[in-house]
Parts: sequence; C-alpha cells; structure tokens
Amino acid sequence: MEITVTIGDISQFEADAIVLNLLEGTKELNGILSVVDDALDGGISQLITQGEIKGKLGENTLIHSLGKLPATRVVIAGLGKESELTQDRIRGAVAGTCQMLRGKNVKSITTVPQGAGVAGITHEAAAQAIAEGALLGLYTFRRHITKEPEHGEIEKLTIVEADQSNLISLEQGCRKGEVMAKATILARDMVNEPSNYMTPTDMAQEASKVAETYGLSVEVLDKERMEELGMGALLGVARGSHQPPKFIILNYKGRDSDEIDIALVGKAITFDSGGISLKPAANMGEMKGDMSGGAAVIAAMAAIAQLKPVINVMALVPATENLPGGSALKPADILTAMGGKTIEIVSTDAEGRLILADALGYARKHEAKRIVDVATLTGACVVALGTVTTGVFGNNQELVDQVIASGAEAGEKMWQMPIYDEYKEQNKSSVADIKNTGGRNAGAITAALFVGEFAGDTPWVHLDIAGTNMIDKPRKYEVKGATGVPVRTLVNLVTTLAEK
Repeated sequence: MEITVTIGDISQFEADAIVLNLLEGTKELNGILSVVDDALDGGISQLITQGEIKGKLGENTLIHSLGKLPATRVVIAGLGKESELTQDRIRGAVAGTCQMLRGKNVKSITTVPQGAGVAGITHEAAAQAIAEGALLGLYTFRRHITKEPEHGEIEKLTIVEADQSNLISLEQGCRKGEVMAKATILARDMVNEPSNYMTPTDMAQEASKVAETYGLSVEVLDKERMEELGMGALLGVARGSHQPPKFIILNYKGRDSDEIDIALVGKAITFDSGGISLKPAANMGEMKGDMSGGAAVIAAMAAIAQLKPVINVMALVPATENLPGGSALKPADILTAMGGKTIEIVSTDAEGRLILADALGYARKHEAKRIVDVATLTGACVVALGTVTTGVFGNNQELVDQVIASGAEAGEKMWQMPIYDEYKEQNKSSVADIKNTGGRNAGAITAALFVGEFAGDTPWVHLDIAGTNMIDKPRKYEVKGATGVPVRTLVNLVTTLAEK
C-alpha cells in the first residue's frame, strides 16, 4: 500500500472512500464533517439523530455518496470517548476501517489526520498511528496459498490536511509509522513461515538481507567458531538436528564510538520438538514460532537503521532447531556455557534459556552497557498473563521502566514480574553450577532468573513473549498468526535511549 500526505479539502478528493472520524457523544457537526454532511443533504446528521451513528470506538458506518461528492463512499469511523482516546485506539480504529473497506473491494482511501488535536495527540502521532494501523491491520500471509484471494488489496491511502503548517509533522509521523509497521511485518513473515522455510540458515540469510539493505554490519558464526568461543550451551541444544546452528550478529553504529550502548538478544529456536523431553503431538506445529524473539530483534534492527538514532546497537540471534536424535542432548547431561558456568540438564525442553546463556555471555564479553533479551521462553508465562501481556523481568528498575514505557507507546502491553532471590533456590544443582529448570512452580520466574545469571551485573531485561508472539483470533491490528511483538517496543526503547 502507498501512503501519502497532502494538503487540501478532503471533500473534493476522488477516491473509492473517504474516511472521517467522530467522537462518541458528538451532537453537532463542525469542520469537514459539516461540509460533507451538507454535501450529502444532511445524511450524516440524520443517522446520528436516528442513533445509527454513535461514534463508538470501532464503529464504521458506510454511506454511498451517489454522485454528491467526488468520492463514491463516505465512512464515519467512531473513535470512542474523547477522554479515552489514545494513539493505540487510533491504530485499532484505522485497522478495522481498512479491513471493512477491503471487503468492499475498495482500492483507494482518503482520510483526515484521525484524532489529531484531541486528548493531546499530535499530528505526527496521529499520522504514525494511521500508517501503522492500516499496514498492520491489512497484513496477510499467503506465500504458500496458490488460490487467489477473494478480495483485492487496498492500494493507496492518502491523509489530507487543510493546514499547510502541519504538513511536515504529518509526513514525519507517516514515515515513522511505515518504518515501524514494515519492520513488524518482516518479523510476522519470518514467524509465519513453516520451519522447513525458516531454518537457522534461512534466518541468517534474512539477517544478511537486512544488513545489506539498510547498511548494517553482519557476521554469522558457524559451529566451528562457536566451539572456539566455548558456546557449549547453544551447541548442546543443536546436537540433535541436522540443520547447522548459526549465531547471528548485527551491528548498528549511530555514534562515533566502539562502545555498545545496548545489546538486543533474540531466541531463535526455528523448531522446538522439546528434544528428548518430547512435547505432546497436539499443537506441536505452533513451535515453528519459537524463533519469534530472534525475528523481532532482526526486524527491529531494520527499523533502527532507517530511523538513525544516535546510539550503538548490537543484535545477537542464536539460532538452532531442538530435535531428538542419536546425538541429541539428554536429561542429566552437563554443559559448559560461554564464560565457564556449568549447567545440569533437567529437561531438554528448557532449551531456549540455554542458547540465551551463550548469547548473553557474548554480549558481556563485548561489554554491552545494557542487555534486553526477547524469548518465547515459558508456557508458565502464558498461564500467568495469557496472550495479551508480555512478561517483563529485570535486574535494573530504570531499564525495566523504560522498556514498559516503550511498550505502552507501541500499544504492546507489558507487566513486570518479581525475581526475588528466594526463587533462585529452585535453580540450584547438586552436580553443576546451575540447572536448567527450577520446576513447575513459578516457572516463568525461575526461567528468567536462569537467564539473568548470565547477565551478571550488566543492566538487563528479559521479555517472555510466549503468550504474545502469536494469536489464534484477530485483535485490532493484529491478525491471526504472528503478531510481530515486540518489534515496535524495541525500536521505541532504542530511540528513547538515544534521545537521553
């Protein structure tokens, strides 16, 4: 979809549909709503009086102009109550409107800066929300479907503003929204691919494409190099698969220094059978998404490189499959992670934390100032928070707060979980420095604490996206399948740190 911004009178624009917004409780029309209402011989105000149009959030009323306007249709899109309006509600409303119009075979939409000037929402924020809502809400994954879709795609969205002085802000917001949405879509595409199309090698190739396209440096370590670095935990997980493991490194240099201001680490188990501790067969196919953290980190780097914040960022993606086999890791085995810490294997299905251990060890070796890791780590986090909220764990409250605030700005809900020292008792081993699972109780917490052992005293935050990486029912601008969480949170975090 092409998204543009222009100056003019929206009532004079030709389009398959023009979209105007209405706040809940509005009784008197003014501005462009009044102009369009007059052109439609009072059609909008009449429907408001009759109670058909209420302005409730997500409400869309389609009116045919019947030649009274250059546009063939007018949509009145409800934004809900003024006191409750947020940037994320605009995203959701725009997504819903676009989805409805796609079903009507609409090809071109013209709209106003929805929500701008209301509840403190700037023109830039409104334009960003419109771009994100439209692109994310209209996302489909059809790479392996040969049948043509029932409806075509919307090809053009134009934001029309009457005031020339707002043009630059709208263009900036629109560009940022497009960058953020397309990065999220990249992550969705990677996660939605079946595992035979998204192996560790395929992930490395995707990362290399991102690096080449956006000017990042990239390095992909093979098994031999990992052995040299002592990455025994990652290599232990990889033993059962015929697919070679990859350790992907992307670097963005936004300032003239060799310091790494933040390392983003993403778990990338491209398929997780559970290994010898085999998962149940039911729904095992969903484990193609166990590389969602790695996909999010690679995609976030694509957006960061385009937005060009003044900060240095390293992305680390340990990638492997976790399969049973004659050489596979076994319960009671002991592995040695990068840095020398030994790990007793209680369950081979607690593998994500093992590959993160070596990735965090690599980040510390390169003296990253902060570390944020993203992982579909535990079913326990799904039990605790469901599919709406990402679990947040960390050893530095300032960084935790910054991550949660970045998520709120993106509309990606997050909740801080406790990591009290008492929980560490569950991870103690009698035969190694630590064991890889602390048992059923507080499973998300003990998993996070395991990962945190390898962060040491470096400010660190762990995001458990096991519940939020994929959904089975559409939700606002998130469609069924991969969500792309938390790409936009990571980008917001990096740009915020750069500004500070």
